[in-house]
Amino acid sequence: MFWHRFLSALVGIPLLIVAVRYGGVLLLAVTAALMLLAAREINHIFSRLNLQVPLFLVIPGCFILLLTAYLFKEGYHGAAVIIVLFACFLSVILYYPRFTPLDASVTFLSIMYLGLFLYFFLLSTLDNGWIWLIVMLVCTWANDTAAYLVGRQWGRRRLAPAVSPGKTVEGAVGGVSGSIMAAFLVTLFYPALPVGDLLVLGALAGLAAQVGDLVESAIKRQACIKDAGRLIPGHGGILDRFDSMLFTAPLVYYYVGLIKIS
Repeated sequence: MFWHRFLSALVGIPLLIVAVRYGGVLLLAVTAALMLLAAREINHIFSRLNLQVPLFLVIPGCFILLLTAYLFKEGYHGAAVIIVLFACFLSVILYYPRFTPLDASVTFLSIMYLGLFLYFFLLSTLDNGWIWLIVMLVCTWANDTAAYLVGRQWGRRRLAPAVSPGKTVEGAVGGVSGSIMAAFLVTLFYPALPVGDLLVLGALAGLAAQVGDLVESAIKRQACIKDAGRLIPGHGGILDRFDSMLFTAPLVYYYVGLIKIS
């Protein structure tokens, strides 16, 4: 399993970094592909719970958010959210009782959850955007790796046993520490970046990464599955690999915008 994970990372990470470095339409296309693949996983997960999350709503909904994010480059427009919500509940009127208000609610929530992928692209629109994408990636990867290693070696107290029995408080502390260290290392390569702001960002990114991981764990536990998919050897599906980044990407985007780091 370790070698499967290692080889997947060896192939996937350089491809992602190339997309990050060049940004623009290439990164937008990568983001769209991730959303499309994750949409299939969401559809599969909720079908196990006898909930309808139809792809004919999820995929167009995701691309409406994608289009407005591309056009406005300041987050997807509020009108896009209203259109998606309207489409979900119009489908209740058209297809009830096969498609219920509960199905519509879960479908809308799924589209907004997948919409967090858009912050990969939106980060690239900031000043020095590709650097902030790298910051997001290294902080998230450092958190995941440190949390796993520390938790495996010294983990004793369960963090959220009802959601993910394998995660520990010690691992969580190790993950946040790893994220802070990663943020500090970034300042060595880019000394113009303010160290204090980057260290705070590293700590917040570590916390956000773990929340993202636990959210997806709760969804999978509800559906009684181990992995969201099988696309990536050793990692599972797209949601299994990117669950943490779905929370760290918007955090970094809004933190940089709020603090006005350049």
